[in-house]
Amino acid sequence: MECFSCEANSRRGKNKHRSLLTPHFSLLFLYFCILSLSTPAQTSWRDSLSILSRQIELRPQSVDLRLRKAAVNIELGQWDYAAEEYGRVLDMDSHCPAALFFRAYVNVHQRRYELAQADYEHLLRLVPRHFDARLGLAVTLQHLGKEAEALDQLNILVETAPDSASAFAARASMEQQRGLYVPALYDWEQALTLRPDELEYQLGQYATLCAMHRRRDAQRIEQQLKARGVPQATLKQLKKEAKRK
Repeated sequence: MECFSCEANSRRGKNKHRSLLTPHFSLLFLYFCILSLSTPAQTSWRDSLSILSRQIELRPQSVDLRLRKAAVNIELGQWDYAAEEYGRVLDMDSHCPAALFFRAYVNVHQRRYELAQADYEHLLRLVPRHFDARLGLAVTLQHLGKEAEALDQLNILVETAPDSASAFAARASMEQQRGLYVPALYDWEQALTLRPDELEYQLGQYATLCAMHRRRDAQRIEQQLKARGVPQATLKQLKKEAKRK
């Protein structure tokens, strides 16, 4: 049975959304699954759930419908139902990228980190350059206290996506948390080179400079942040937290 990622791609080849099998697949696909179902008569997520449930009764082997229903379950906060639905999809197609990715996402939300790790690793064996799965695995490993392994995953992420500001920023954030300020500063600078207007990255750079006690450089960035409308209280809190480390 063909997974919905392939089925949707064949039906909507000209759609602006990327296929599940591309490295940069993101959670936007979750909403794409739902929105592609919507009609003007539908007024709520519960209406969508009701319609999907009836359709699944008629077509219980439809991977497409079950993925859509699981997406609506997530939107409604029905995490256990979503996990069950992704499990049913994987019973039909054990290599379905969408089900693996989103079941891992659900398990992280529910703090079932070992289960999430298994799904992310399975997906990465199928699609080694899957950006969000690699990032998700790194975050999951960090939750499990496996910080060295998490950083290894972020190193791979940067190597496979050297033009991604998000990859450098993710690694910078983890390095900063571990007190690795020199490489963190380098990664914040790389992220800002790729995406100069990203406020979050500049805040990370500022916090790192404060932690390194590089006052002159920190003051220069602070003035830029103030000019961008960042409240003084926010900057003061970042500086305070940096000094604790």
